[in-house]
Amino acid sequence: MNQNGTPVQPSLVVVGVDGSAGAGHALRWAAAEARLRKVRLRVVHAWTIGFTGIPGGGYGYMGDSRSLSGEGISELRRAAEELLDRAITEIATEARGIEIERQVIEGGAAEVLVGAATEGDLLVVGSRGHGGLAGLLLGSISQQCAHHASCPVVIVRAPRTSASGSMSTGVAPLQRERREVRSR
Repeated sequence: MNQNGTPVQPSLVVVGVDGSAGAGHALRWAAAEARLRKVRLRVVHAWTIGFTGIPGGGYGYMGDSRSLSGEGISELRRAAEELLDRAITEIATEARGIEIERQVIEGGAAEVLVGAATEGDLLVVGSRGHGGLAGLLLGSISQQCAHHASCPVVIVRAPRTSASGSMSTGVAPLQRERREVRSR
């Protein structure tokens, strides 16, 4: 909702992908939401060069950035672009007819995602489910996005399998008649 209390229709659905299963679920949810709202889908992958002694978390090179040549950095960027392409290819059927923007941006995941979504957008992120001490120590991209984004944020949890074998994400695409997610 805007300052006047009027529901705001996002102009764009932005989703972050990192190759994880949780990000794949978020991408599928975001594609369904973009289709429902009849808006573009921006798929973003953030990558960074890790520093010695600090885990890169699958996002980058584990060494001193000064030792990387321009070719090494180009390889990292190319790998990031390939990851993004694979993620989009995996949802090709679900995304048919949706206009998709692709962005590969160097930087920290939360900062890049918050920067990729503007006030009039909807930001969708996956959750790896780290809770308690692990979540506190590792930090949470989804938590950082929810705290710092200037737009509504949807955090999609990985599906849970019930005793009957059916799966549920606990999140369904927003219906037009449902109340909009509260904006910051």
